[in-house]
Amino acid sequence: MTVRTDTDFPLNDSLAKRNALLLAFAQAMGGALASIVIATGPLVGYMMLSQDKSLATLPVSAMVLGTAFGTLPAGMIMRRFGRRAGFMGASLLSAVSGLVASFAVFQDSFVLFVLACWAGGFAGAFVQQYRFAAADTATDAFKPKAISWVLAGGVLAGVVGPQTVIFTKDLFDPIMFAGTYLAQAGLSLLAFFVVSFLRIPRPPKQTAKSGGRPMGEIMKQPRFLVAVACGICSYALMSLVMTATPLAMIGCGFSENQAALGIQWHVIAMFGPSFFTGNLIARFGKETIVSVGLLLLAGCSAVALMGIELAHFWTALVLLGLGWNFGFIGATAMLTDTYRPEERNMVQATNDFLVFGFVAAASFSSGALLSFFGWETINMLVFPFVVLCFALLGWLWMIERKPAVV
Repeated sequence: MTVRTDTDFPLNDSLAKRNALLLAFAQAMGGALASIVIATGPLVGYMMLSQDKSLATLPVSAMVLGTAFGTLPAGMIMRRFGRRAGFMGASLLSAVSGLVASFAVFQDSFVLFVLACWAGGFAGAFVQQYRFAAADTATDAFKPKAISWVLAGGVLAGVVGPQTVIFTKDLFDPIMFAGTYLAQAGLSLLAFFVVSFLRIPRPPKQTAKSGGRPMGEIMKQPRFLVAVACGICSYALMSLVMTATPLAMIGCGFSENQAALGIQWHVIAMFGPSFFTGNLIARFGKETIVSVGLLLLAGCSAVALMGIELAHFWTALVLLGLGWNFGFIGATAMLTDTYRPEERNMVQATNDFLVFGFVAAASFSSGALLSFFGWETINMLVFPFVVLCFALLGWLWMIERKPAVV
């Protein structure tokens, strides 16, 4: 079935597949910023700070906080000017943030470096909308696959980001990582080029005027509440453990390259299953896939608590990435059941604002928890939140099995 919009674009799966492929390539370039900051931000902070080393993870927290602050503006900007214009502008902002971050490393300015990471995170809020943009022109049957296709682009980002770190960290020796952020700016410009070819319609004029239901009404839906809660826990728990891992590895005597490679395998595990996650959702259901993700997150912490050898760190990071993939993609697919076409930008932006607000809190607390309480405490915190999500999924299952009241 083909639906026409005010921009005369067909809303069908042929267009959705084209957009999803373009967004997957853009994800590979634009998504590299996050893995670069995660792999190097805490180390740059540790080198710059002479006193309070517990603030070393602040650059990662600033990036995530920038994403949280950018989610609502991203929704409003793209609602008014369209997806393509928003994505292109964000790519330019990401390039500027890379240039500023490199300058900050040269100047040994921690404050400026943190601000650059915040700006990169703000641009990253638009990258987070790639998965929703791919679903905009898809039928209900293809939406989970479109989302997973885009996130599959993160597999390449998982290689590009850490490998960029490895090959550029000593480019301006003895000033480590200055060249890395120059390279990140170049990757963002490549993403700008790719997203310029997108063709995504705006909502029809007649529905855009109506504005849809009030956000408060949408948020009262049990499925919305559970989808957002599972998305928050999947992403925030992943951020909590991942942000602390490079510092924990360095503290255990491993090298920067070993930490970067660990993050590389983690990011590959985050996005690699996306090639088939959509098919798994279609076959087994969204809630089942979310549940598998939660079990994998718990498995990550279980492995991390078994020891501090390199194999423990890398295995835990792989399980952490897999758990995020199933948990977050499944929760995102659940969220698409809760809104109408004219409500999509508002609901998607609200979801990301809530998710990344909690993710920012998790990453910010990660450094302090590691510094004051240790690696074991960080991993122990995963289990109660996994249990909470299972309880919420059980509550949703009972509600939706109740017969409708006539």
